[in-house]
Amino acid sequence: MTTRAEAFVELHDVTLSYGRGASRVDALATTALRVGSGDFVALVGPSGCGKSTILKLVTGLIRASTGYVYVAGREVGAEPVRVGMAFQNPTLLPWLTIRDNVMLPLKIVPPFRAEYRAKRKTEFRDRADALLEQVGLKGFADRFPWQLSGGMLQRASLCRALVHDPQLLMLDEPFGALDQFTREELWAILQDLWLTRKPTVLLVTHDLKEAGYLANRVCVMRARPGEIIEDCPVDFARPRTIDMTYTPDFVSLTQRLRELIVSARGGTELAS
Repeated sequence: MTTRAEAFVELHDVTLSYGRGASRVDALATTALRVGSGDFVALVGPSGCGKSTILKLVTGLIRASTGYVYVAGREVGAEPVRVGMAFQNPTLLPWLTIRDNVMLPLKIVPPFRAEYRAKRKTEFRDRADALLEQVGLKGFADRFPWQLSGGMLQRASLCRALVHDPQLLMLDEPFGALDQFTREELWAILQDLWLTRKPTVLLVTHDLKEAGYLANRVCVMRARPGEIIEDCPVDFARPRTIDMTYTPDFVSLTQRLRELIVSARGGTELAS
């Protein structure tokens, strides 16, 4: 069994192609990425460059055509790893209360599922309620998804992604459908959750300001076939604030990222 030391997530000379012959599509060119335990890495780049593909490779939903994907020191799938996921659509089950939606991973993911029946009305309920309070949803645990706004649903989705203490948190444009003020509010909440829990995070986003606010590193990808062309450290002190995003150093970072992406997509200007 292949093992790999140090990095919690590693893509080693990975490529990915779909189909064969004339219908073949090369999604990823030779790609390398190393993410340390507890790191927060954002993936940015043009649409269709393979950002979400990397998330699927790391979670084992698809397999690389060539190369190796390691998670927790072993080839992906060889070692059980607790993963939390949040997407642009919160995908909460409408017939369950917010609390029961948040507790779903505890019902499904080992080792919690073996204890779910015994603890769902005590320890696990308290765990979900504490998270809901941390994201500003105290008092909403017994409501149903249709009774909450989009921003509130996304807060609950973050709670569901974190309730089972995941080692790896995968975020695929989780705030993309929200207005700017709600997004900024949720950036601060996600930063607080990461600072207190320190999962390893991979974030896919088109928002360069979001990437700079949240991540320790921003990896820029070029257009298909995707490839990481730049790995930019983000050294601003934490906790970060919205005011910080207007400083010259932060503006300089986002402008550099923008220029890299414009170049990577062949010179077409990037939308704001």
